[in-house]
Amino acid sequence: MRALPTLLFACITALAVLATPPARAIDPVASVADMDLTRYAGHWYEIAHLPVSFQRQCAGDITAAYALRADGRIAVRNACRTHDGEQVAADGVARTVEGHPGRLQVRFVPDWLAWAPLVWADYWVIALDPDYQWAVVGDPKRKYLWILAREPSMDGALFARLKAKAEAMGYDLDPLVVAAPLR
Repeated sequence: MRALPTLLFACITALAVLATPPARAIDPVASVADMDLTRYAGHWYEIAHLPVSFQRQCAGDITAAYALRADGRIAVRNACRTHDGEQVAADGVARTVEGHPGRLQVRFVPDWLAWAPLVWADYWVIALDPDYQWAVVGDPKRKYLWILAREPSMDGALFARLKAKAEAMGYDLDPLVVAAPLR
């Protein structure tokens, strides 16, 4: 008689295990294999981003501009409109990662702190339009993600495809902030 509850428990446990779907494989975060910095440079509009502390004050009109410098680095200027209507900007610099065209490291601290290793953040272009009209930027730890475009809005179907690509790489997009209109 004692074997019956044990057998029943074993059967229920086995059914629960069999009914559990297998874990979905997550693609590793990978940067694009080829990127022309000259074509990437210029003005970008932020379409969406994962929340980050340094963008808390941004309410809209979020942009990034990249310009090639004579020393081989890239000048970075991020700007936005705050909740009280003020335009603010942060200037930084990016450097390339040897052997990885789609990987940059960026910092927004003064030059005299550039020697410190923790001031540089990974900036990986993980998806890029062949015509450089949109880009998805992230980091290997999946803490940061931006969807950028050359125009201030994006087609909704394209946006959905870019989100799906990021989700396949393991990004949690539940807290994604859509910062620009979708068409």
